[in-house]
Amino acid sequence: MKRRDFIKILGAGTVTATAALAGCRNTTPTGGNENQEPPKGKMTYRVNPKTKEKVSLLGYGMMRLPVVGGGSGRENPDAAIDQNMVNRQIDYAIEHGLNYVDTSPAYCQGQSEHATGIALSRHNRSEYFIATKLSNFAPETWSREASMEMFENSLKELQVDYVDYLLLHAIGMGEDGMKDFYSRYIDNGILDWLVSQREKGRIRNLGFSYHGDIKVFDLALKWHDEGRYHWDFAQIELNYLDWKYANEINDTNTDAVYLYNELHKRHIPAVIMEPLLGGRLSNVPDAIVAKMKEREPEKSVASWAFRFAGTPEGVLTVLSGMTYMEHLKDNLRTYCPLKPVTKEEEKFLMGIADDIYNLKTIPCNECNYCMPCPYGVDIPAVFSHYNKCIKESNMPNKGSQDPDYRRARRAFLIGYDRSVPKLRQSSHCIGCGQCIEHCPQRIIIPEEMRKIDRFVEELKQNV
Repeated sequence: MKRRDFIKILGAGTVTATAALAGCRNTTPTGGNENQEPPKGKMTYRVNPKTKEKVSLLGYGMMRLPVVGGGSGRENPDAAIDQNMVNRQIDYAIEHGLNYVDTSPAYCQGQSEHATGIALSRHNRSEYFIATKLSNFAPETWSREASMEMFENSLKELQVDYVDYLLLHAIGMGEDGMKDFYSRYIDNGILDWLVSQREKGRIRNLGFSYHGDIKVFDLALKWHDEGRYHWDFAQIELNYLDWKYANEINDTNTDAVYLYNELHKRHIPAVIMEPLLGGRLSNVPDAIVAKMKEREPEKSVASWAFRFAGTPEGVLTVLSGMTYMEHLKDNLRTYCPLKPVTKEEEKFLMGIADDIYNLKTIPCNECNYCMPCPYGVDIPAVFSHYNKCIKESNMPNKGSQDPDYRRARRAFLIGYDRSVPKLRQSSHCIGCGQCIEHCPQRIIIPEEMRKIDRFVEELKQNV
């Protein structure tokens, strides 16, 4: 599907409004067994309590597909999907027992469903479960007719007669999460229509993904309790940092322990997104890497996060956006089979979470949903440089009398100019706030830009 066709179907605003949509951003594994082939026939499965079907604990998130020329569509949005590589990776995944594949009309500039349909249509329909979403973010897609058209187009692109898992996409998102929720799904009657499609078998499991206003999450579960709407599953963000620190890091997020417990006590299966928190939990400071390697020398840093996400009872599958084959192989090694996190290891990971939280980094996942900035600021690059200096204990923040201040100051400023062109640095942020509603981590971006700009100016003055 070409970008212009995608915009026609979803509405022009959707392309920049898809915050919190990706299952996971995975980076190159840091481990000692990258060359070891994952075993076949060892995948860990969880049972869907409604259908009694076995679902692979590792799910394939089709939001960062490889593109021609290398990299993913996230970094190169205008590049064509490398269909041959997608086919190879899907073949390899299914061969090793993975059977849950998650996509959306909004992923990869509208190309994900099409590419996913091509790759999966080469296999028997009984070999995989397809999850897709009603991604009607733009107001021009809020009508009943437009939303129905989006669902029908998903079936066409995926080359199927039914979807196994259909999600209301990112409920609670937007400046007014509750108002948008009603506009997208309730006032237009589209949720009732989706329920009717479930009764007809065109949707086998109906659920939602949550990221935003906790009042919307609680309302959805209240309706479940009252019997107004029955949810077959729900997708939430869960990882060992967000388990108890999501609200501390950003007070508009909700701790994963609350989200998980609310689902678990209702026996609603949980699909997990962001097990690596956008790659941050595979790109931790060297001191933390050393701690993990001391305990598990042959395991990747990412595997700790995936084991944590897959351990809780009631987790149906854990999504990973796997651009490269090495990502897929590393995750398959973790779940073929899963070695559940022990109580002692959970305590260890909570200590790691404390260490990461105390770094006071900006919780940016470099997802680029905030881009492009209308004033040219490279928001992810600015945050990346700032966080990198914190993670590497290379911040000149101990005062000019510190013996290492001069070196650290020089390294920060020179590194800043090298990694972010001057015209794209924080000083050019005017505080318009257009980026805020698109950030899945709910970062108040203009405020952070002002802090970094003041910090940089102070460093420049302290010659």
